[in-house]
Amino acid sequence: GRVSLALSPALTAGLRQLGQRHGATLFMTLLAGWSSLLSRFSGQDDVVIGTPVANRPRSELESLIGFFVNTLALRIRPQGGLSVAALLEQVKAVMLAAHAHQDLPFEQVVEALQPPRSLGHSPIFQVMLALNNTPGGGEFSLPELSLEPLQASHTTAQFDLSLALVEADGGLVGSLEYASDLFERATIERMAGHLQVLLEGMVADDQQAVAELPLLSCEQRRQVLESFNDTAAAYPADKLIHQLFEEQAAQQPDALAVVDETGSLSYGELNTRANRLAHYLIGLGIQPDDRVAICAQRSLEMVVGLLGILKAGGAYVPLDPGYPSERLRYMLEDSTPVAVLVQAALQECLPAVNVQQVVLDSVDLSSGTGGLPCGNPDLDALGLTSRMPAYVMYTSGSSGVPKGVLIEHRSVLRLVINNPYARITTEDCVAHGANTAFDASTWEIWSALLNGAKLLVVSQATLLNPARLNHVLIEGGVTALWLTAGLFNEYVDVLAAAFSKLRYLLVGGDVLDPVSVAKVLSRAHRPRHLINGYGPTETTTFASTYEIHALSDNSRSIPIGRPIGNTRIYLLDAHGQPVPIGVSGEIHIGGAGVARGYLNLPELTAERFLEDPFSAEPAARMYRSGDLGRWLADGNIEYLGRNDDQVKLRGFRIELGEIESKLSECPGVREAVVLVREHLPGDKRLVAYLTAQEGVELSATQLREQLSQGLAEYMIPSAFVTLARFPLTPNGKLDRRALPAPEDDAYASRDYEAPAGEVEHALAQIWQALLGLERVGRHDHFFELGGHSLLAVQLVSRLRQRFEVEVALRDVFAEPTLQGLARQVANARLSAQTPLTLVDRDLPLPLSWAQQRLWFLDQLDRAAGAAYHIPAGLRLRGRLDRDALQATLDRIVARHETLRTHFALHEGQAIQVIAPATQGFALVTHDLRPLDGAAQHETQHEAVERLAGEEALAPFDLSRGPLIRGRLVQLSEMEHILLVTQHHIVSDGWSTGVLLHEIGTLYRAFSQGLADPLPALAFQYVDYAAWQRQW
Repeated sequence: GRVSLALSPALTAGLRQLGQRHGATLFMTLLAGWSSLLSRFSGQDDVVIGTPVANRPRSELESLIGFFVNTLALRIRPQGGLSVAALLEQVKAVMLAAHAHQDLPFEQVVEALQPPRSLGHSPIFQVMLALNNTPGGGEFSLPELSLEPLQASHTTAQFDLSLALVEADGGLVGSLEYASDLFERATIERMAGHLQVLLEGMVADDQQAVAELPLLSCEQRRQVLESFNDTAAAYPADKLIHQLFEEQAAQQPDALAVVDETGSLSYGELNTRANRLAHYLIGLGIQPDDRVAICAQRSLEMVVGLLGILKAGGAYVPLDPGYPSERLRYMLEDSTPVAVLVQAALQECLPAVNVQQVVLDSVDLSSGTGGLPCGNPDLDALGLTSRMPAYVMYTSGSSGVPKGVLIEHRSVLRLVINNPYARITTEDCVAHGANTAFDASTWEIWSALLNGAKLLVVSQATLLNPARLNHVLIEGGVTALWLTAGLFNEYVDVLAAAFSKLRYLLVGGDVLDPVSVAKVLSRAHRPRHLINGYGPTETTTFASTYEIHALSDNSRSIPIGRPIGNTRIYLLDAHGQPVPIGVSGEIHIGGAGVARGYLNLPELTAERFLEDPFSAEPAARMYRSGDLGRWLADGNIEYLGRNDDQVKLRGFRIELGEIESKLSECPGVREAVVLVREHLPGDKRLVAYLTAQEGVELSATQLREQLSQGLAEYMIPSAFVTLARFPLTPNGKLDRRALPAPEDDAYASRDYEAPAGEVEHALAQIWQALLGLERVGRHDHFFELGGHSLLAVQLVSRLRQRFEVEVALRDVFAEPTLQGLARQVANARLSAQTPLTLVDRDLPLPLSWAQQRLWFLDQLDRAAGAAYHIPAGLRLRGRLDRDALQATLDRIVARHETLRTHFALHEGQAIQVIAPATQGFALVTHDLRPLDGAAQHETQHEAVERLAGEEALAPFDLSRGPLIRGRLVQLSEMEHILLVTQHHIVSDGWSTGVLLHEIGTLYRAFSQGLADPLPALAFQYVDYAAWQRQW
């Protein structure tokens, strides 16, 4: 695809002046801006951009047509702290150094570096920048004709993204060409606008930090900061959790509040019991803001305990009785509770800590015989406010030590009261199956009890028995259910009947599987609202939700939606700047759900809970989540994984989520997780864990082959482990620590054939030692078995020691099978360089380095050949001398051997074959005059578009030629269109200028009956190719 771009004369002049102040050219200034934009879009501060250079250092090459152009790889590091001025100095130094070596063929650079290869993208760089200032051989004109160049619209992108500009009328015009299978047109249109804003920022202040350069227009900034965060909703922000519960108990005292397997409590009964417990705790000395731990199974007693703690003015600290003793000890010592409520059966679970215990079962809460008051504790007397902590919930810490999150009353109320994503009413029944120490329980318990609904407690035994769970949900009349993504995927079939009865099915805690979602959506009877929920514990359960109505056939992920009521979400780059739509940023969450902070961790609190610079509220804060996401154009957010899922492996920065996404697209794969494991000390490898769709047997070899179509070699896992199901934590999330180490059969080995001969046997022993494998066959592939570039370096060293031969690193990449590398060991040799000479046309004529690359690509995938076509079009108005035009084109083909060259195999090598000079130019004519003004099924304009498309995209046969062709389309007596297409293997941008110049010169002469005025050519392209190949 292609998107037009234009920079005004004023901006272009500003860019030119900016460069002049720093001794930089206009191209260098554009390169600084382009690299900055790419850095901001990708989140990388190390960017490699390709740019073409004419590569015609000798004057005798300037008049030749041929594929001379070389490509420079420019490595720019636009670190955010650099000023624009400092970046310009860096770019200038990089450009000057690159130009000093511009004669070195790009293909030799690739051979020397040996980057991972893929048919999916160009090696070393995937982004180009070109400022077209190649000479066209002077002013181009034809006598008695006015000329209008036509924009080529039928092209195929060679790179992921290319910015091409040309100076015109004082400004710059051009286009962004993009790979349409990677980018949507709307994304590139936005990118063009962001580039313009950024360049304007550079011109305005060259001392500004690159990270602070603007990307968003005022309207775009308002959209991502304000419009997407228009979430204000009325809720009782000044009230307390138990205060709202007491209102429900007063309104409907006889309505069922909570039910478990042992019995039930009405709202009135629950309120009375909780009051008695609260007065009991107050009698123990519980003060407002004190913390009280609670260790109980999901049950009536547990709900009473939570309410009692809140009514006493305390904050509850839920403890999972299934936690290891040491973890419970840490939580008790860290939270310093005044007391711990515990069920009698669980007393032995608690470690010996100096905290008074209250055995829930032993306190008489069901009757007044214990002398405890049953009235609501006085809020005013206790001095409670909605900004006091309601609970402390512990989450896993990166250091391995859990951290306690302090959540206030108002944050819970914002979650469950009048929030549009799920409106629970007195008619609902909410299931409570989440661990109380897991923040999903916050939504389950309080969405029910604060809205007058019934809470159905689901025991752990029932939760882990899907058939029993299905029965309990149906019999209990459950209308609202929350499940972890892991349990949802596991139970999607067996809970079909229960799902059909639900008003709300909320899923979260991990990435949602589109295959499982599609199953639910395909059913005639399904939940009325299927919701994907996202939110860290630090923002009170949910920060955003997405209601799923339908999935496209190619859905790879499900959005996490928009921020819920009274919540703001910002996607920011590493420097705290809002990112554009479609660009990855770290998710920052503001609003009423943000926790007070971490208990006893002031430094971590200051690091993760930041001032909210985008909110108008005084002292507003936001939580830095460590999650990555991107805005979609409709204001929803797509989750992209964790910041710490971005790993660095052998020098490459890798997004594990990207690999997981590609794996999920492979046929037969249901779920995919990728980890980095240390195979041997210092040898880290990617390992993929998979579950298969029913009846499918996954093959490591096939998976590797499928991934190689879309991922770089270094991103392809070394091993593929298929599991019946993923291990889950007690909270229902994926347990990454429980994933097993891969066995030998997890690697992509090929059909085994024993090594043959002494060299292959010795080589196999080296491979086995390096790769940690028991057996290697002669057809096995070094990199498919887990090898990588660093191991390849060790391999070369061991080959040198073992065989006393010089084997280059590139030989390992060229022949990665055991059999092939053994052959290379035997044939190791050096190459030498010879001086430039004219080549004997009777000898086999070699290809240049650049031609060799294009020829090889054509052999691999001829369908992609249109990416290397150079189409051009001219609208000719006036009286055209068609004979003179044909003679002109014939003469040009006769004059340039490369235009009558095709390619053949000779002794296994590609060579150039030059046709006789009499070959001529095949010019096909089309007469569209009958379509002029007539009511036809096709207009002239449509016919021209069709013919231009056919001309530009029709494949060339490199083995037959010709590799230049054209069409002359007649629209009227005084208007024609000339279409000419060349294959890049015989031409380049400079050559097009030479071609146009020679058309002008020869047509002018021939139309006047004059002889060819052009000087004879001293060299031909094949002479250059032979000389270059001897370097």
